[in-house]
Amino acid sequence: MRKEIAVLSFCMLAAPCLKAQDSARLKDGPPAVPFEKDTLKRRSFFTVPVLGYSPEKGFEFGLASLYSYYGDKRNPSPDTRNSTLAMLATFTTNHQFKLNFQSDNWTRNNDYHIKTNLRYHNFPVYYYGLGDTTRYNNRSLIGNKRYKLAVEAEKRVTSHFYAGLSVTYQHDVYTADNDKGVFPESELVDKTGGYATFLGVTGVYDNRDNQNYCTNGTYVRFNAAYAPSFLSKHPLWRFELKASQFIPLTHKSTLGLNGYAHSLQGNTLPFYLLPELGNDNIMRGYYTGRYRDQNYLAAQAEYRYFIDPKMRIKLWFVDLRPTFALAGFAGTGTVFENGGFSFSRLKPNYGLGIRYFYDKSARITVRLDYGWGEKRPGEKRQSGFYLSLSEAF
Repeated sequence: MRKEIAVLSFCMLAAPCLKAQDSARLKDGPPAVPFEKDTLKRRSFFTVPVLGYSPEKGFEFGLASLYSYYGDKRNPSPDTRNSTLAMLATFTTNHQFKLNFQSDNWTRNNDYHIKTNLRYHNFPVYYYGLGDTTRYNNRSLIGNKRYKLAVEAEKRVTSHFYAGLSVTYQHDVYTADNDKGVFPESELVDKTGGYATFLGVTGVYDNRDNQNYCTNGTYVRFNAAYAPSFLSKHPLWRFELKASQFIPLTHKSTLGLNGYAHSLQGNTLPFYLLPELGNDNIMRGYYTGRYRDQNYLAAQAEYRYFIDPKMRIKLWFVDLRPTFALAGFAGTGTVFENGGFSFSRLKPNYGLGIRYFYDKSARITVRLDYGWGEKRPGEKRQSGFYLSLSEAF
């Protein structure tokens, strides 16, 4: 049985955090979770160690970091959202490596929104098969090298609507690490890997009060992308829809509703590009890729309760005022072939979490979640622990 332990420094309060004193509270909006507007345009930096173990990887060491800043520092606007740079780098005692850079950039007055992602990993993954009825004991350990580059750019068209373009290149190489499970004998499309370049268009409606920890507003994003044959191994279409609604319940509590849809269409569908159920954002509690197929639908609700204990902690050279939030979430989702959707095939997920606001003015959190999923006959209930430097949605 696979065992994995994620040990982190829960002395997160002692991590370096470049912050100034709290700015004055502004009464410029409807009653909601009591956050303060960052009129000083402060930067912040947070990093946590990553330490884990599993039989297929051995010991894993690394760092996860997030740097927050404002792109209009020289010509500031009070409405400009904070931008972020995120980095994850880990290596294992079995000579495996993972490197991921992400940026999320907002220009002055949020007129342009630009996101980038650069990723390389040489890491083993478990392949369970296709569909939503895969068995744990049939899994195969396979090696995966992935090279990925993604760029999205959106321009404000109206006060809350953005339109833009996207480019995503992904190249995968797969090897069977052993002869166990379903992978060695399966007849998969591009079993040893392949590549695809998706060229897309994006439409976004966004009137959230904050993109990091939202307490009020709506977010809807639709992306349609095509991978032409001259830039990809196979011509493919990919469609993705994300939608969120945030409802303030009291001065300190918020209900978030979130839906996700992902579809891959084409005559030849590589298995490594098929939508995968489960990650740290939605359907928490499922191993990513435990279930995969041509289409993926999921929805979740999350209740968030804000806690501000009004105390300060002096730790070495850092003067901290810890602020937290509690969360409970539940959802459902499934994967299916075209025309194969059925409500009876929906899988449950639910869980609890805690958030630590290391940058309260920008509402940036460290998120700890534990999620549970379905219990298949003869198996233990699926579950997972997540550490993230952002909210799930």
